[in-house]
Amino acid sequence: MWRRGILRRSSAAREPGLRFRWASTACRAVVVPRFGGPEVLEVRGAVAVPDLKPREVLVRSRAVSINPLDLRMRSGYGRSIFEPLLPIILGRDVSGEVAAVGSSVSSLTVGQEVFGALHPTAVRGTYTDYAILSEDELTLKPPSLSHEEASAIPFAALTAWRALKSTARISQGQRLLVLGGGGAVGLAAIQLSVAAGCSVTTTCGSQSIERVLAVGAEKAIDYTTEDIESAIKGQFDAVLDTIGIPETERVGINLLRKGGHYMTLQGEAASIADRYGLTVGLPAATAILLKKQIQYRYSHGIEYWWTYMRADPEGLDEIRRLSGAGKLQIPVDKTFPITEVREAHRVKEKRLIPGKVVLEVD
Repeated sequence: MWRRGILRRSSAAREPGLRFRWASTACRAVVVPRFGGPEVLEVRGAVAVPDLKPREVLVRSRAVSINPLDLRMRSGYGRSIFEPLLPIILGRDVSGEVAAVGSSVSSLTVGQEVFGALHPTAVRGTYTDYAILSEDELTLKPPSLSHEEASAIPFAALTAWRALKSTARISQGQRLLVLGGGGAVGLAAIQLSVAAGCSVTTTCGSQSIERVLAVGAEKAIDYTTEDIESAIKGQFDAVLDTIGIPETERVGINLLRKGGHYMTLQGEAASIADRYGLTVGLPAATAILLKKQIQYRYSHGIEYWWTYMRADPEGLDEIRRLSGAGKLQIPVDKTFPITEVREAHRVKEKRLIPGKVVLEVD
């Protein structure tokens, strides 16, 4: 019997092609029954744990971090996808131990400490005692990291990884500009780029200057007191825009060399789908992206992308290696017990805590 009686091994015999079969009962989880402010969040004690699919892993959560996407989803972002599925469980990041594995899982075993992140569109999130992720969404947690430290890393780092390695394909000696380097994705992008042998310039608020320089940025520009275009000399091979407003897009594109890559985290696909529905919205968003790509390729000779997080075993492996060596860290500024999730969301939404906030799962 697993702790708290949440899961128990089935008394049925093993079947061909099935390594373990588990009889699931229920566990505690933070759910969103309707969209709104932090007050809509409910900690429920009897949320069903689905049966594992062949390539899925059941993780006993120990810590989960709060991402900006969690706040936006709670408020209704992505409602075209999630509203028909309410109530949903929030959360993308997790660090914990493997409690059970599906029949086709080969890289992980029960009892191992792991960390990882779910895809942005996952309905059953990680704010729960027992999270379910695919094998490709998890990797071993470095022993040098606590669960709280580990939970702050994967979603942000994988978002940066996809932009830098899968899209821009950065390489040693290149110059990278990170617009908004003080956030988790920006910090991860700086560290991944430095590890790849790139030089990094970044913009951030005054409170983040020391932090971005400490993780390897060669130059940090305080956007609240300096003119970015006047402060930056030369052009860049890639620009990662974590802010995604028209002004940062204009600046970023103008600072790229020909053949460079502009990548923004603020793609319009979800917001347009929310406005017009999936049937009309997704084709409309695709058309807008294609138009911008053609426009900027013709006018500036650069590549334009909306970028999103996705599971990447190669990326997770490097994130594990770098974080274990102390070369990739996302500082945790405050932790809350999961039972205080409403307060954790409130302080993040009001920006009372600038850095990462983590929920401890007792």
